[in-house]
Amino acid sequence: MGDCSAAINLLDEGVMIAIEVQPGARHEGLVGFNEWRQRLQIAVRAPPQDGKANSSILDLFSELLELPVSRIKISSGHTSRKKAIMISESSFEEIVEKINDLLHEVS
Repeated sequence: MGDCSAAINLLDEGVMIAIEVQPGARHEGLVGFNEWRQRLQIAVRAPPQDGKANSSILDLFSELLELPVSRIKISSGHTSRKKAIMISESSFEEIVEKINDLLHEVS
C-alpha cells in the first residue's frame, strides 16, 4: 500500500486530508488509500441524509487520530462523497505517521 502523504496537505489553517466516503457501509473505518485518486477511503455506517454521514466522519477521525472532534471539520464536499477534512492544532508529520500506521493495519 502506498504512502498516504499525497492525500494530506499542510495549510495555514491546519492539516487537510482528502477523503472519499462510502456512506451506509456495513463496516465503519479507514478502508484504504486510493493511489489513483490520491484520497483516503473511508466507510461509515450512517446514511448520507441530514448530515448523519458527515457527523460520523468527524467522530471516526476523532477516534482514529485520538483527537477531540472540536479540532476536526469538513472543509469542503459537505454533500459529496469526495471531501476535505481540516485538522487544526496538529503537526503534518504526526498526522501522516498515524494514518500510515492505520493503513498498514488494514492492509
